[in-house]
Amino acid sequence: MRPGAVALAVSCLAVLGAGPPAPSSPLPARMADTGGGTQLITAVAPGTASTTGTVTWWDLRDGRWVRVGSAPARFGANGLVEGASRRQGTNTTPTGLYGLPYAFGIKAAPRGTAYKYRRVHRDSWWCQDNDSRSYNRWTEPRADDCRAAESEHLITYGERYAHALVIGFNYERPVRGRGAGIFLHVKGRGATAGCVSVPKGAMRTILTWADPAKRPHIAVGTASGVTAVTRY
Repeated sequence: MRPGAVALAVSCLAVLGAGPPAPSSPLPARMADTGGGTQLITAVAPGTASTTGTVTWWDLRDGRWVRVGSAPARFGANGLVEGASRRQGTNTTPTGLYGLPYAFGIKAAPRGTAYKYRRVHRDSWWCQDNDSRSYNRWTEPRADDCRAAESEHLITYGERYAHALVIGFNYERPVRGRGAGIFLHVKGRGATAGCVSVPKGAMRTILTWADPAKRPHIAVGTASGVTAVTRY
């Protein structure tokens, strides 16, 4: 066999023997922080101007993050913005890594829900009044110092708040003017005022999957850039 033919044969064998490229690491494995638990929700938009993207929920099993499910998501009507610099009333979804304090809904919790679940009643409000001591808190009935015009009357949101999870943005130590009432909830007709929304079936599935003992968090961000979800 001519030397050139030998080289060609060796080259072909090398190509045939080469397996497919190794799959990239799961998204949570590429993140700076996942909250320290063994469950995680990622909400990722293509860019900061996007109003749509994908929510995925993950389990950490035997040291590896495994995708459990995913669903199409909607974000704020004005896209996404770094959570630390967000301003209230801008219709933007805050990026970052957040806890999930509790669940709530106008309808009863789906069977199997382990999260603390608070039912919405006629006098249930979420205070967004910067001058109120109840800022960024559920108040039932509405607090005297919390103006109705600066609050969400939860029951009026209908199907959107059939089921929801509170996202812990600006929650532990609220900064006035940064924003209040950011939830993961059932999608409506279009973009949100700053929340993350998913189809009703996905929201119910997430509630029955989420286990507070596994300390789930939600990471909200973009596919790349300064607000890339991998930064959080």
